[in-house]
Order: sequence, then structure tokens, then C-alpha cells
Amino acid sequence: MAAAEMTQTQPALAPVAPKDRIFNLDMLRGWAILGILAVNAMAFAWPISAEMGGAKPFAMEGANLVGHWVTDVFFADKFRTLFTMLFGVSVFLVGGERSDAARGKLLRRRLLWLGVFGLIHGLAFWYGDILLHYAYCGFLVMLVRSWPAKRLLWVGGLITAMWAIIAVAVPVLGPMVMASMGPEFQAQFKANQPKVSTDEIMATVELFRSGYVPAMMENAKGWAMVQFFSLFLIPISVPLMMLGLGLFKSGYLFGRSPAWIYVLVAAFGAANLALFGYYAWTELNGGALPLEGLDSALGGAAPLITLGYVSALILLTRFGLKMITSVLVPVGRMAFTNYLTQTLIMTSLFYMPWGPLWFGTMGPGALWGVVGAIWIVQLIWSPLWLSVFQMGPLEWVWRCLTYGRMVPIRKTAAVRADPVSV
Repeated sequence: MAAAEMTQTQPALAPVAPKDRIFNLDMLRGWAILGILAVNAMAFAWPISAEMGGAKPFAMEGANLVGHWVTDVFFADKFRTLFTMLFGVSVFLVGGERSDAARGKLLRRRLLWLGVFGLIHGLAFWYGDILLHYAYCGFLVMLVRSWPAKRLLWVGGLITAMWAIIAVAVPVLGPMVMASMGPEFQAQFKANQPKVSTDEIMATVELFRSGYVPAMMENAKGWAMVQFFSLFLIPISVPLMMLGLGLFKSGYLFGRSPAWIYVLVAAFGAANLALFGYYAWTELNGGALPLEGLDSALGGAAPLITLGYVSALILLTRFGLKMITSVLVPVGRMAFTNYLTQTLIMTSLFYMPWGPLWFGTMGPGALWGVVGAIWIVQLIWSPLWLSVFQMGPLEWVWRCLTYGRMVPIRKTAAVRADPVSV
């Protein structure tokens, strides 16, 4: 039975059995959740002020230069984009058609509890939480979840393309506009840009390292800032969720489109990625670019690179290399647990009072060692856990809260598993 048909014909509130889980969705979700950690690592290791421009609290050379380049080129914006698209799919998998009142009620409860998790995650642990943002965006996407694939692709795709065009154009056109304004205006504009000194950053670092209460007070300031700016991401996140749902309904995420389409999308994504990587490296090393802002412009096409990743992984799965992509599936089935576990590990390592207090001590190069170690742990522990249990521990808690009752978790007791993680 087709996956899209399966989700529409099953009884209300009935989750999907493990044998019916959608391999590609779990695989892509696992890829996304691991990649997100690579981007979030700096926000765990340094205060938000370190990302606001001005002086860098570490030397941008050697391993730090390479580490920053790898994160910026291969990970930044690409994995958040993918996870956002997949969240749009989960809205439909849980809520079904808008005509299904019972599953719609279940979806609303699930999103409300996700918002609660997000508040706890953001205020008690880490300011960079995105769960609250997904929760209120989910309430918007649920209104269009019954749209046909074509409409979702056109609306979500066109809006996403519009934002990508703006992201590509601004880095190139901005310097041109600035150059036309004259040196006096340029000097005044640069003088008014927010700058944070190294001393200010390190003062915040000391507050994070001085105990849980002062750390959480600083964390709350960062959380408020992130949540404020997240409101401006709604017009970006909601279309991405619509695009993801459109790709799901059209069969693209299942590998049902012609092979040449996946090859073409993967090739365009790889070409953009290669050019972005080359010019970003050139700029980081002080080299001259053919056009000012070209590296940032190529980076603005992150959704294309994301779709290139998706297409390449689907091609690997489709043409006999499923054993390679299958290692990501358990991680994706426990995406909610793994996302929050990443926070628990990283905050314990960097600023929680019971950890080694590495906050403010590692640059982008050293952080890759921590990220790689956590990847290995999650790639190992996810299948081990799922060999005994039907779902991750936090997926189980979320599901119990959503259903308003205790549900079985052990494989020996449970009959069915939850269809999605996040």
C-alpha cells in the first residue's frame, strides 16, 4: 500500500506499525538531527553574543578556520531546512486530513505539548531551542495539511524560492548599493553596526561558568532574543513545512520520481556546494573574489543544497546501497530523544555545574571532536535502545501526554509504534 494512502485509510488515532514505518523519512530525519548538532555546537559552547559580530574570542586560523569552513559550507542552514521540511510531513502523518476530527484533536494536543517541551528546553537548559517555534508553526501548517501535493509544492516552493533569491541577491547587491552611497555614509553605517568586544564575551562566559542560576539568567536573555527573532522566521519555516509535505504527498521523498530528476537535483546541489565551498575558503583566507559577497550569495541557496542531499541519499537507498543509509534510520526514529539528548550532553559538558565547564574554551576546530563523539554515541545507542523498546524514551513521554494515558513502550508489550518522531 502506498505510504500516503496508508496514512489516510488507517483508523482514527491508530499509529503505524514498525514494519510500516517509512524508511526514507526516518533516514532523512536521522541525517537532519545529526547535522543540526554540527551547527548548534557553537551556540552550546559560547554565549549568543559571540555570534553577533565584532571580535572573535578565538583565533580564526588552523583547525578553527577549517572547522568554521566545514560547518558554514556543509551544514549551516541545510539541516535546519531539512528538519523543518520533515516536520511538515509529521503534521500530516499525525493529524491526517482536516476532515478527521479525532486525529486533528490528537495533533493539536501533540503540538501543545511540543510547545511545553520547548519552553522547558529553552528556559531550563539552552537558549537555542527551536521546538517552541515548530509548535506554533505547526498550528499554521495544520490548516493546509489537506492541500494536494501540487498546491503545496507551488505555494511552499515559490515562497521558499523567493526567500532564496533574496538571500542570494542581498550579499551581491548590498555592497553595490553601499558603494553608491559615498564614503561618509559607509563610515557612519559601519560605525552604527552592533559590535561585541572579546572582553564582553568573556565576561558572559564567566557568568555561565559561575553556577546554574547566573547561567540560566544569561540563558534566559539569549532565549528571549532567539524567540523574538524566531517570529520573523515564520514566513520562512511555514513554506518549508508546506514544501516538505508537498514532496511527501507527491512521492518524491519515497523515491518514486524518475531517477533522472534525483540525479539532476543532486548535481545542481553539488555544483552549488562546490562553488560555495571554494569561494568561502578563498574569502576566509583573504583571497579576492570575482564579485564581492559571492560566497554569501552561493550560501543563500541552502534549500537547493538541502534538496541535493535528500536526492543523493534517496538515490543511494534506491540503487542497492540501503545498508549505508539504514544506519541513520534508528537515529531518525528517536529524533526527539536524540535532539534533547544532544542538549543534555552539550550543556553538561559546557556550562552545567556538574560538568567540566568547557564553556568559552573551544573554537570551531576542537568542537568537531565533541560533535563526532556524540554522533558515534547516538549512532550506537539508538539501534540498541530500539532493539528492546518500540520508541525513544522522550517519544514515549510525549506520546503518553498526547494520548492522556500510559502507552506501552517495550516491544514485548506494545503492538504498534508512533509514526513520527518530531
